[in-house]
Amino acid sequence: MYLDYFGLDEAPFRITPHTDFFFDGANRGATLDALIYAITHDEGIVRVSGEVGSGKTMLCRVLMERLPDTVKIIYLANPTLSRDDILYAIADELHLTIPDNARIAVVLRLLHEHLIEIFATGHQVVILIDEAHAMPVSTLEEIRLLSNLETNRNKLLQLVLFGQPELDNILARADMRQLKERITHNFRLEPLVRDDIANYLEFRLRAAGYKGPTPFTELSIKRISAVSQGLNRRINILADKALLAAYSANSHQIGKREIDAAIRDCEFSAATHADTTRPKLHPKRLLVPLSLLGLLGLLAAALWIGISLSKNAADHPPPPTTTSIASTSTTSTPTTTQAPAAPVHPYSLQALTQARLAAGQAWLERADNRHWFIQVLGIPADQRSRIEDLLRNPALNENDLDNIRVYYSELSGQPRYGLIYGDYPTQEAALTALRQLPPALKAAKPYPRQVMKLRPGQG
Repeated sequence: MYLDYFGLDEAPFRITPHTDFFFDGANRGATLDALIYAITHDEGIVRVSGEVGSGKTMLCRVLMERLPDTVKIIYLANPTLSRDDILYAIADELHLTIPDNARIAVVLRLLHEHLIEIFATGHQVVILIDEAHAMPVSTLEEIRLLSNLETNRNKLLQLVLFGQPELDNILARADMRQLKERITHNFRLEPLVRDDIANYLEFRLRAAGYKGPTPFTELSIKRISAVSQGLNRRINILADKALLAAYSANSHQIGKREIDAAIRDCEFSAATHADTTRPKLHPKRLLVPLSLLGLLGLLAAALWIGISLSKNAADHPPPPTTTSIASTSTTSTPTTTQAPAAPVHPYSLQALTQARLAAGQAWLERADNRHWFIQVLGIPADQRSRIEDLLRNPALNENDLDNIRVYYSELSGQPRYGLIYGDYPTQEAALTALRQLPPALKAAKPYPRQVMKLRPGQG
C-alpha cells in the first residue's frame, strides 16, 4: 500500500526470510562466515541458538545459498520427527530407495553405504535441522548416532542444529552429555543494540529500493529498540506498521506519533509499552517521600555493609587479585586514588597463562571496538589448565605467542577464560589470518569475533 508513496520496489520489512535482505551487521556476517568455515573444515556438530525472532531461519537460508556446490544440503524443518522418521526423511532427501517394511538397522546400513558413495565423488552432506529445541529427546539421540557415520578418516555427515535457548537447557541434561560432547562449535545470535537497529532499518530500506533520506527519527529508533528488545522479527513488524502509519498521515517521516501507533497495533506491545503509558505523578509531589525513603534506605544499607565488611575482614583475609579483560580499571592501593578496582580474579594461573592474561588486559584497554580477533578457546574457569597446555605447545613460535592473549570474563553469567589471537581491522583480514593459523591453534576450531563482544554492555 505504501510502496509507491515511499518509492519502494518491494516491501522492506517482511517477516518471511528473504535472503536479499540479509543484514550482515551485528556479527551476523561473521557468524555466517564462521558457519561456512566450520561446515567445510570440521567434523563435529554445530549449534546455533537464539531467541524467537532473532534471525535463525534467515541465517539458515543464507547459509544454504552460500555453501559451495560440493556440499549437498538436507534441510529438516519438522522438529517433531520421531527417531525412525528422521532416518527415512534423510534417505528421502538423498533419493535413496528403501525397501518396504525395512528394519531401522537396514535403513541405517543403506544410508551409510550411500554416504560413502557420495563422499567418493568429492561431495559432502550437511543436515540443517531447524527448531531443534522442539525435537524429542530420542530423536536428538539419533542425531548423535548419525554423527558416528564415517570412513576410516572422515565423517560422512555434518550436522547443524538451529534452536531457541531451550536447546541449551536440553543439552545440559545428564542424559544428553554424549551429544553435547560432539558439539564442536557454538554460535549465538544476540539481540540487536540501538546502533545496529538504525543500520538494520537503513539497510532494509535501501535493499527495497528506497532513495530518500531515512524516514526514521532518532526518537522512533529509540522506541523500536525498547519495544522490540532487539529481535529482528519485532523490528520488522514495528517498522512495517510505522511506514503504514506515516503513509496514512501523509507524512514521510516516522516520529513519535507514527511509532506509537505501530506499537499500539502490535500484540507484544502491551507488556513492553505499558510502563511508558501509565499516568505519572509530578516529580515535586514525590520529592519528600522519595527523599525520606532514600535516606532511610541508605542508612540501612550502610549499616548492613559495615557489619558485613567487618565480619568478612575478620574471617577472610583478602586474596591476591589480578585484573579481568572485561574491565579497564586498575587495582587500587590504600594510599592512592585510582579508578574503581577490577573484579577479583579468583583463580590461580600458571606462568604463561598469567603473562598472556596481563597482555590481554593491556590490549583490550586500547583495542578498537570495530576491530576483529580470532577466538581460539572459550572454556569454563575450572578448565583453565588447557590454556597453559596450549601455550606450551612446542609447535608455537615466539611470534605466535606474542599474538596470543588471554582474558577472564563473567559476562555470560559464569566464570570463563578465553584464548584469542591477533588484532585485525576488518573481518576479511581476520578470516585470512584464520586460514594461516598454526595447526596447533587450528585444532581448537577457532573463529573470528569483534572486539566489542568482549566488553560489557557492547556485545
